[in-house]
Amino acid sequence: MHPFRFGVTASHAPRGGSWTDLARRAEELGYDTFVMPDHLGRQLSPLGGLAAAAAVTSLIRIGAFVFANDYRHPLLLAREMATLDQISGGRVELGIGAGWNTSDYRQLGMPYERAGLRIERMQESVQLMRRLFAGERVSQSGRHYHLDGARLAPHPVQSRIPILIGGGGPRMLRIAARDADIVGLLTQFDSHGRPIATQATEAQTADKVATIREAAGSREAFERLELNVLVARAGLVGSGSSPLGSIASAIKAVAPRVVGGTPYLLHGTLPQVRETLLRRRERLGISYYVWSARVMETMAPVVEALAGR
Repeated sequence: MHPFRFGVTASHAPRGGSWTDLARRAEELGYDTFVMPDHLGRQLSPLGGLAAAAAVTSLIRIGAFVFANDYRHPLLLAREMATLDQISGGRVELGIGAGWNTSDYRQLGMPYERAGLRIERMQESVQLMRRLFAGERVSQSGRHYHLDGARLAPHPVQSRIPILIGGGGPRMLRIAARDADIVGLLTQFDSHGRPIATQATEAQTADKVATIREAAGSREAFERLELNVLVARAGLVGSGSSPLGSIASAIKAVAPRVVGGTPYLLHGTLPQVRETLLRRRERLGISYYVWSARVMETMAPVVEALAGR
């Protein structure tokens, strides 16, 4: 059973504050990770943003949540991650997914190809980056990528950069079970890039965990995996900053399609939230939660109560 870890995701500095202040504050509050999405639009570049965060912190781990594989060549992304690992003193975690945001594809002028092809490309990319991180000189002519004598210099500080693969469908979950260190549990996305809300239930999540367990191949292999959830809405009753409006809106939006609770909404008193997370870890093995930097102060008591335990 993994100890609890908590992370915050941010895409830009809050109004009236600075980006580096935000990263420092997340570290002060005891968060384990400071991560960024990888989309076009109103957000800082993840590579520049993470480098700045690394430069003003010393403990918190940094990473993307998650890089869209289609936008980045594996050799170039591996080099960027090795550089960030050097800058941060070995605090990088690499989150990667197959890509889903149709708006990004449209702006880039890239075709939004079928899911199977995007997933196949991501898997090939991850396997190449593993070899590059390990110090290999890589020559390979695969279906999607062709490398000729490629290598990283300098090498990462970490002997093994942890890789998080986020996914919701059976194929992605099986790949994550075999190729990742951290599995980000998601709903699947439809052909228009929209999340399928009916997959957000705890029962559906239990089915996804069962798929991961089976694909891992052994109890030991499954137990080394860390299971993660990105919480869409989080808040504490009695925190002094009422989350009731946003939580109620989220529940109203998904309630007709979600029955029996969901890991993607987290709300209650501190004892209630603590009990929910302990029960869910016991039942499903989920120990790593990420939520928006907008609620990192509100949710800090949860971090204080459970992080590392």
